[in-house]
Amino acid sequence: MRPARCFTHWTVALALTAFAGSLSAQDPDFVWDNGTEVGFVTTSGNSSSTTFSLKSALTGTGGPNQFKIEAGAIRASSSTTTRRAVGTTGSFDLEETTTAVESAANYFARARFDRDVGVGFAFAGGGWERNTFAGFNHRISTVAGVGKTWVDNDNGRFKTDVGGTYTIQKDIDDDPDEKDGFGGIRSTIEAARALSATTELETIFVADENLANTDDFRFDWISSLSVALTEGLAFKTSYQLIFDNDPARIRVPLFDGGGAETGTVGIPSNEFDSLVTLSLVIKL
Repeated sequence: MRPARCFTHWTVALALTAFAGSLSAQDPDFVWDNGTEVGFVTTSGNSSSTTFSLKSALTGTGGPNQFKIEAGAIRASSSTTTRRAVGTTGSFDLEETTTAVESAANYFARARFDRDVGVGFAFAGGGWERNTFAGFNHRISTVAGVGKTWVDNDNGRFKTDVGGTYTIQKDIDDDPDEKDGFGGIRSTIEAARALSATTELETIFVADENLANTDDFRFDWISSLSVALTEGLAFKTSYQLIFDNDPARIRVPLFDGGGAETGTVGIPSNEFDSLVTLSLVIKL
């Protein structure tokens, strides 16, 4: 990844943060809300597994301006214990070996600034993502565009936007013949519906098209159902589907006909990833 480009993208994110801070200081009506989702599952015994998810969103709203910062992580690991006895049936020693394997790891951070303009809004933002199991170490992107909020009331909301993007992606199995950076187009659909006084259904669909390689079409769709338990606590279940039509390549071992390992080869990772999470949402 080129240091100058990386510095530029993080500068944009920091500039947005500083700008939001100045808005908050200038506008006494600028209000901040935070929602943090925490999920944790663990099992133990002959085999054990641990899944941890954390996501936090900080949103500031004041007049025609809105600023949002999000960060999150998902980690899953499992361990298996194998046993063998050494000695005789009447006298033996028991040996145990535990092997731990990380099965999923996904981290992200992003920021976005929206400002109402006429009948719609303009926006700009930037983000970073790491997903080694999908084949990339880093994906840094910036976006700017326009959108419109079609519905926003107590019963729900519906908004759409479209913007131009620039992305820098560093794959684990990097191809020197391919450029790390490319321009694109991103479109977002966001909808929410209040099913009852305590229950809300929400869906967000984000589609990205790589203009340098049109086969590289991606989308990220997440739908969630949240039920309020108290004023500041809710239970939330989410389903996320991630698609990459031109996925990054990963390295796998290569064996000859006799079973001897001779090296590695690169193969495409899976086009689809899906995640189901159950979490508690803490609202501050």
